[in-house]
Amino acid sequence: MVSSNLFLLSGIRFSRFNHPERLVQIPFSVTLKDPKEENREKFYETYHGSNVNIQYLVTVDVVRGYLHKSLSATMEFIIGSEKNNLPLKPVSPEMVFFYITQDTQKHLLLPELKSGGFRVTGKICTQCSLSDPIVGELTVEASAIPVQSIDIHILRVESILFGEKIVTESSLIQTTQIADGDVCRSMKLPIYVILPRLLTCPTIFAGPFSVEFKVTIMITFQSELSKRHSPYDPKTPRQWLAMESVPLELVRTK
Repeated sequence: MVSSNLFLLSGIRFSRFNHPERLVQIPFSVTLKDPKEENREKFYETYHGSNVNIQYLVTVDVVRGYLHKSLSATMEFIIGSEKNNLPLKPVSPEMVFFYITQDTQKHLLLPELKSGGFRVTGKICTQCSLSDPIVGELTVEASAIPVQSIDIHILRVESILFGEKIVTESSLIQTTQIADGDVCRSMKLPIYVILPRLLTCPTIFAGPFSVEFKVTIMITFQSELSKRHSPYDPKTPRQWLAMESVPLELVRTK
């Protein structure tokens, strides 16, 4: 990770075919940002997405003599925010309280849930540092149907300026199961989700594109219907699924 003004690559070795035992090590450095040049384009952190990718590659070409094929190699290096420009780490992540009932769903649930009712409450952070986990807690207060699974989905929301339109698409990054099978009612379940480094980055709003994130709490109820369908998409409503999504702002801190 780059945390200073210079990025130093060393230890690259070149071997000569006529003398394979002779290795020549050539250290070099590349200036990514000069403090004196304030107008230089900003380097965004490395990010591997679905429709947006932020990658930095270094290519080495070795041009050899006549009748010898040139050699070339390319490798990726990771860019991170400069520590000097990072805000201080917040004392505690920003939390939001949520509750999940039939009234909060935009789709119909199983008839048994609609008549018998269910209620899930909890809290989860909506702003956190990339180096920290997503934390919170969840409580199943009531449910007429046994719970099959409780999962936390992290989704990326990528937007691209296409002509005069902004095209937005959400895709799943990671799923973390916090409960398997029916859970005791009124018992607090901890939420603890570690963020994947290359698939996440600080929330970006950069004119022609943006990268945002959100967290979806998914409650799956035991039902014969779920066994007849292929693995579900967390963005697709189903009768045996109850969900709640909250925006997630990711920041890089010291």
